[in-house]
Amino acid sequence: MKRIVLASASPRRKEILEQIGLSFDIVPSTCSEVITKNVPKDIVEELACQKAHEIFEKVGESSIVIGADTIVVSNDKIMGKPKDEEDAFNMINELQANTHVVYTGVCVLIKENDETKKIVFSEATSVSVYPISKQQILDYIATKEPMDKAGAYA
Repeated sequence: MKRIVLASASPRRKEILEQIGLSFDIVPSTCSEVITKNVPKDIVEELACQKAHEIFEKVGESSIVIGADTIVVSNDKIMGKPKDEEDAFNMINELQANTHVVYTGVCVLIKENDETKKIVFSEATSVSVYPISKQQILDYIATKEPMDKAGAYA
């Protein structure tokens, strides 16, 4: 049986794989994310593939490597991870009382019969956020949870 490797330290991705009963290792990608695309779906697929390829080269060809990436798009603007608390506040404030789209891309690399099979897909989900107060946003930011998440929330 092939070793399954998740190319991410994301607790949410780990939880999803555990929920479906997979046994896997975690080897987080550290590659520089280079965006050459303009369409959100294409961006997350491109970034997921960069992460998967980096780890596939590190762990060997007897593994199945899963890379993933997520972005948040609000008013045609891509929101990555916040640079600081002010940036996090601005992101959350823009998202509250509105609907935005979360894109997640996945790339799976599998070595089969001297050939690397690549499976790439993505999903877009509309997310609506109830109105929240300035103080609620500040209290959430104080937990530090938003600081490593696209769109500044989980």
